[in-house]
Amino acid sequence: MEISEQSSPQEGAVQIPDDAPELAHTEGVIATSSQIVVPEKLIDQVIGQENAVEVIKKAAIQRRHVMMIGSPGTGKSMLAKAMAEILPKEELQDILAYPNSDDSNNPVIRTVIGGRGKQIVAAHKAEAKKKIQFRNTLLMLLLIGIVGYAFITYQWLMGIIAAAFVFMALRYTTPREEAMVPKLLVSNDTKNTAPFIDGTGSHAGALLGDVRHDPFQSGGLETPAHDRVEVGAIHRAHGGVLFIDEINTLDPHSQQNLLTALQEGEFPITGQSERSSGAMVRTEPVPCRFVMVAAGNLDAIKGMHPALRSRIRGYGYEVYMAESMEDNEENRQKYIRFIAQEVKNDAKIPHFDQSAIDEIIREAKRRSNRKGHLTLKLRDMGGLIRVAGDIARQENAPLTTSVHVITAKKTARSIEDQVSDEITQHLREYEMTIVDGTRVGRVNGLAVTGNDAGSVLPIMAEVTPAQGESGQIIATGVSGKRQEPWLKDEESIAQQSIKNVSALIKKFTGKDIKNMDVHIQFIGTYGAEGDSASISIATAVISAIEGIPIRQDIAMTGSLSVRGDVLPVGGVTYKIEAAAKAGIKTVLIPRMNLGDVLIEERYKSLVTILPMDTIDDVLKFALVPENAAGFLSKLKKMAMRSTPIIPELSTINQTMA
Repeated sequence: MEISEQSSPQEGAVQIPDDAPELAHTEGVIATSSQIVVPEKLIDQVIGQENAVEVIKKAAIQRRHVMMIGSPGTGKSMLAKAMAEILPKEELQDILAYPNSDDSNNPVIRTVIGGRGKQIVAAHKAEAKKKIQFRNTLLMLLLIGIVGYAFITYQWLMGIIAAAFVFMALRYTTPREEAMVPKLLVSNDTKNTAPFIDGTGSHAGALLGDVRHDPFQSGGLETPAHDRVEVGAIHRAHGGVLFIDEINTLDPHSQQNLLTALQEGEFPITGQSERSSGAMVRTEPVPCRFVMVAAGNLDAIKGMHPALRSRIRGYGYEVYMAESMEDNEENRQKYIRFIAQEVKNDAKIPHFDQSAIDEIIREAKRRSNRKGHLTLKLRDMGGLIRVAGDIARQENAPLTTSVHVITAKKTARSIEDQVSDEITQHLREYEMTIVDGTRVGRVNGLAVTGNDAGSVLPIMAEVTPAQGESGQIIATGVSGKRQEPWLKDEESIAQQSIKNVSALIKKFTGKDIKNMDVHIQFIGTYGAEGDSASISIATAVISAIEGIPIRQDIAMTGSLSVRGDVLPVGGVTYKIEAAAKAGIKTVLIPRMNLGDVLIEERYKSLVTILPMDTIDDVLKFALVPENAAGFLSKLKKMAMRSTPIIPELSTINQTMA
C-alpha cells in the first residue's frame, strides 16, 4: 500500500489513498473460487507453513515426535492431522481386555490384527449365548421335574420351595458366561490411515485410561474388572498420532506419565480416582506406540516437564509456526485456494466471486499487522469466510460478494473489539475521553486489546517533590504486571516505561525524576499490555514537569529508545481505528509503522496520520507552550545534545586500522 506524505493540512501529515482494489487484485482470470482445484491430501492444503510442512513430512517418514509453537489458528492441528494421513502404512491393531482367572483385578491384554477384534468379541458372545441357552434349558427341565414330582406326591408347598431353592442356588453358583466375554478396547476395523487422536484438554483418565467404579461389588451383581476398563487417548492413538495442544496445561503428574508412555510404548490402565473401586484394578501393559505432536504458545515451553521436552528435542523436531507470509502473487493464489477449501469443507455456503476474494485478501493483509504480509491466522480468516457465506446464503445469492464480506466484518467482531467500543462509549458519556482543547499532563494514548481490537488509553501524570529520600514511581489503573524475568514483581508497565525514558526527561527538562514522585494513572484500561505507551508516558510526564498543555485532539502510540528514537509497535491499524471511533482527529505513530497501516475505508476521512521519528517530533506536535519560539529553541538544543552513545562504525574502523 502506498502512503503519500502531504503538506497539508499539517506538516508531515499523511493521507491514506483509496487503494483497496490495487491491494487485493490477483493476476489471472478467476471469476469465482469454484474454479480452484482443492488438493485431496490435507498436507497439500496447508498454506504459508512451508518449513513446518517439510518437518512434518520428515517426521512422518521416521516416526519422530514434533513440537509446534505458535499463535492459535496458524494450522498446528491441521498439520497434526496431515501427519496421520502420511504416516508409513503399517498393520493397525485392535486391543482387547480378557478376564484373568488367576487375578480378577489384573485383566489380560491381547492385540490382534485390525478388524479382528469385533469378530473375536462376536464369536465369544455367540458362544456365551449358546451356553446360556443350554444352561437355561437344563434348568427349566430340572424345575419341571421337581414340580412334576411334587404334583405326583401331592407335596405342592415342598415342591415350590425346592424349585425356588434350586433356581437360586444355580443362579448364583453357576459361572456367568457373559462375564468371560472379552472387551474390545481399541478398534481399527474401519480405518485406512493411521489414527489421529486429539488429546487437548484431557484429564488424567481421558489421557491415560481409567477403570470405572463398580457400585455392585458383591452378591453376583458385580461388573467384571476387565469390562470396566476404559482406554485413554494414548492407547487409542496406538500406531498413529496423538495431538495435544496447550500441552503446558497438563498437570506435572500427567506429563510424567505421558513421558513414560512415550519411552516404553505401553502403559497399564488403572483407576485414576483413589476413592473408587477402580483403583484396585490394574491391567497388563496396554500398547501405546504413537507419534506425539505437542503444541502451544511460547509460554507452553515454560510449563512443559523438562524431561518431556528433552525427549521431543532429542528424538524429534521443534517448529515455530509463521504468523504471516509475504504478500506476493504466489501467496495470494494460495489464499484463493484457502477460500475454496473453506467453502468446500463447509459445504453450505456459496463460492466467492472476484470482489469477495479481493476483500478477503485485503483483510488478510490488514490483520497481518506487518508491511507487505498476509496473516496466517487462518482459523480467524476461516470464520470470516463462513460468516460472509452465511450472509450470502440468507440472501439466496448465487455467489458471495465483497458486500457480504464487508458486512461479515461488522457482524463477526471479536469480544475484545465489542468490549473496547463499549468502554469507549462509556468514557465519552462520562467525559473521560477528551478530544478537544488542551490539558496539562494528560495524553490520549492507544493500546491493543486481544488480537484485533484497539482502544483509546487516556494517561494522566502528576509530578510532586519526593516525600522520602528518593522519588517513587506510582502507577494506578494498569491492567496487569509485566512478566519478564528481569522485572521485579511489583514493577508495572508504566513504572518500567518511566525508568526507560528518565534520561530523556532529564535531557529535556534538566530535572532528575529521582528527586520527584511521579504519579501515572491509566484511565478506563482494559487488557493493555506492552511498552507501546512509552511516548505517551514520556509526553505526559514532561508536560506535568514543565506545565505545558497537551493537545487533546491528538492520540499517540510508539515505543522509545534510550536516545529518544520512536520505535515501531504492533497493532497500529487497530489503534488508529479506535482513535477515529473516539472522535480523535490526529494520530502520531512511528514512521517505521507507516507501511503497516491499512485502516477500513470508513475511517480514512476521519483521521490524519503523522509519522514520528524522535521524541522531539512528538513534543513538537503534541505540546502547546505559551512561548512557542522558546519551546522550539529548547527542542533544537535538545536535538543537538543527542550525540551518539556508541562511536560511528567508520571511526571504529579507522582506529582499528
